Amino acid sequence: MTMPITEVYAILMLVGFFGLLMIGMPVALTLAVTGFVFGWLGFGPMLFNLLPHRIFGVVTNYSLLAIPLFVFMGVALEKSRLAEDLMEVVGRLSGALRGGLGLGIVFVGVLMGATTGIVGATVVTLGLLTLPALLRRGYDKGLACGVICASGTLGQIIPPSLILILLADIMNLSVGTLFAAAVFPGLMLAGIYCAYILVLGIIRPEMVPAVPAEERALTSTRDLLAKLVRVIAPPVGLVVAVLGSIIAGVAAPTEAAAMGALGALVVCAVGRRLTPGLVVETLRSTARITAMMMFILICAQVFALSFRGLQGEQMVHDLFAFLPGGVAADIWFMLALIFVLGFFLEWIEISYIAVPIFLPVFASAGVDPVWLAMLICVMLQTSFLTPPFGWALFFLRGVTPPEVTTGDIYRGVVPFVGMQVLAVGLVFLFPALATWLPKAIGW
Repeated sequence: MTMPITEVYAILMLVGFFGLLMIGMPVALTLAVTGFVFGWLGFGPMLFNLLPHRIFGVVTNYSLLAIPLFVFMGVALEKSRLAEDLMEVVGRLSGALRGGLGLGIVFVGVLMGATTGIVGATVVTLGLLTLPALLRRGYDKGLACGVICASGTLGQIIPPSLILILLADIMNLSVGTLFAAAVFPGLMLAGIYCAYILVLGIIRPEMVPAVPAEERALTSTRDLLAKLVRVIAPPVGLVVAVLGSIIAGVAAPTEAAAMGALGALVVCAVGRRLTPGLVVETLRSTARITAMMMFILICAQVFALSFRGLQGEQMVHDLFAFLPGGVAADIWFMLALIFVLGFFLEWIEISYIAVPIFLPVFASAGVDPVWLAMLICVMLQTSFLTPPFGWALFFLRGVTPPEVTTGDIYRGVVPFVGMQVLAVGLVFLFPALATWLPKAIGW
């Protein structure tokens, strides 16, 4: 049986896309070039009559307005040196435990994820603040690097996360629903990290030594607890107000994000760190991050329109029909592909390439889209840690002391990648981890 020419073009389109990536062309341009070339070969200019309408729909999407507002909130809090204050207090309070400093890093990663959600900033900040101290106290170099990288990426699943906002747009779901669905998987992943560190403290205490008692005695526990309340209360109150208003249905995500952006400035002002320079730098970073994301999103419309027009989605549907094992095998095939793509691509490119291709297959099979979104989101976490192009690895490598090698970083993240895959498995086996909270609050 001869394959239709449109399906041949669809296959060549995917091959061309990855070929251009391998020679170093930027992802956004790769999406646009392959989409235009193969769409033109298949249908001529006729196919692109729909393109202006699709792009207009993207740039006028009210929900996507939450992206720059949440980015502004995160950048402002990151530049207010929130992580420095948190790490100073939490590190001293948890130092009596074997692995206590590692637990403190995970805790700070959770709070930073809920407030800033910016992986690069969190990893760099944690690396600068904690890595020299961990090495000085005898922590294993690989473990120290691994816990910093993994904790810094928690902001990509703990809401308000940009991944969740974009997945809501791609899968036509409510942002509030995905925010609620991500709470337990995100906290579970952080809990798995903590359990791993505590177990190491029992079986390999030399890898995660406690802070010496004389060092902990320099500041009283009472003073540390009082400072902890002062440091944590403003950002946590802001996050609870923003997420609570979204999940409770009081405010739309965009409205809550606007209040979060304003609240971030208030938190900076309360901490006496609100300066004209901070505002200007925050605006500049917000504009750069938002422009990058929107440009990729617009170029992805060209790719998606061409791939659909070339019957690529039908080809994928037929491919899934040949897989043994039913829907469960189809889901794991998609997750395995996302895992492999994470070695070479960022989460935003994977989201706009893989998810739209496979989504019709699962929609027709009746798969719960909220549960599916959480599986995708947790698996996307691995893309930040898998070499050679895991961005968290690059960010940390830029601030590591000379005695820490790239090999130490790669060795250190391997167990955490395994823990992330374990978390995917748990969400797969226990769908209620993702679906219970949205149903309980009526989403």
